Amino acid sequence: MTKFTKFYMGAAIMALSTGVAAAQEVEVLHWWTSGGEAAALNVLREDLAGGGIGWTDMPVAGGGGSDAMTVLRARVTAGDPPTAVQMLGFAIQDWAAEGALANLDALAAEQGWADVVPAALQAFSTYDGHWVAAPVNVHSTNWVWANTALMEELGISQPTTWEEFVAAMQAAQDAGYTALAHGGQAWQDATIFDSMVMGVGGPEFYQAAFIDLDPEALGGAQMVEAFDRMATLRGFVDDNFSGRDWNLASAMVINGEALFQIMGDWAKGEFVNAGQTAGEEFQCFRVPGTEGTVMFNSDQFAMFNVADPVAQESQLTMASAVLSPEFQIAFNVVKGSVPARTDIDPSSFDACGQLGMAQLAEAGANGGLFGSMAHGHANPPSVQNAMYDVITAHFNGEYDSETAAAEMVTAVELAQ
Repeated sequence: MTKFTKFYMGAAIMALSTGVAAAQEVEVLHWWTSGGEAAALNVLREDLAGGGIGWTDMPVAGGGGSDAMTVLRARVTAGDPPTAVQMLGFAIQDWAAEGALANLDALAAEQGWADVVPAALQAFSTYDGHWVAAPVNVHSTNWVWANTALMEELGISQPTTWEEFVAAMQAAQDAGYTALAHGGQAWQDATIFDSMVMGVGGPEFYQAAFIDLDPEALGGAQMVEAFDRMATLRGFVDDNFSGRDWNLASAMVINGEALFQIMGDWAKGEFVNAGQTAGEEFQCFRVPGTEGTVMFNSDQFAMFNVADPVAQESQLTMASAVLSPEFQIAFNVVKGSVPARTDIDPSSFDACGQLGMAQLAEAGANGGLFGSMAHGHANPPSVQNAMYDVITAHFNGEYDSETAAAEMVTAVELAQ
């Protein structure tokens, strides 16, 4: 019996002793619908079931969660919020500002969350000094996923510069392979752009452009160069990229159709789900030029205000499970992410997981940890969506790089 299963049983006994019916259940709204994501989510579902907690699933397909947030808004407006919702970054803060989220302070204090959750994550898990969400993991966006057999066939070693990266993609394209597996969706374009901005200008430029929203950075020469790099990448994707889901792009690398994919480490869950092993069938490395930095996002479960005492008890049980060390290991090994706690033994993780944990710790210690623009951790949703529009318009050929940089300044100004 795990520590958090004991907590479930204790919560059920407490509910009985206070006259509350013990039939606990959580209704969970999320967008984890790909094979690897569903396998990871099942870890939580099974652990809750082991403690007698029922699960009502509310999956809303669509990477990035924008469709899920639309469904959530409708549910809350109708006065019927789910008990728990997968959320990212500033979306948590927005809901907390509306007074819609439950207070988790007592549980957080009892279990010492503040001592083990990195401050960068706490900035989104808390609002006005109160805990309102339980972080599940830490993802980062600046990863390249590579097919080992293709690298060996083409005589390619891990590229360490932008020029070497482009040369590797050119070799793949010349050999008849898709050089860069990509899905033409706004959030995927923005995920790549995270790394282009960091690779061109480093931490100071990323901070100025995406977090400080400095007009000179947004419209300057370095932003033009970042868009130029996006245009280069556009030349290496296949003709059928438009509208492709991210996990289908991952499958292209898994199946040996494509050499590289730039995607957050949730992609690793697809490789693992396909029976592949890090360092063997596939490789992972940081986008050249972004080494030493991590653009992160953290999946968190926000608990909404509900009147039913049984639902409230279920929320605490679920939040406790999410932050338990046992679950943090079991879930993140499958998901591809790294734990949201800093006190986790890395020995259970594969080569990419251990690398991710070490690099996250290094970036956190050296000031290289930045919230991802693409995934709602750098600026509010209104600004993020405005950036999405410009990035995707450029990627689809509607703007040249100079025009895109100028449009970025205008779009951000209007969105604030």
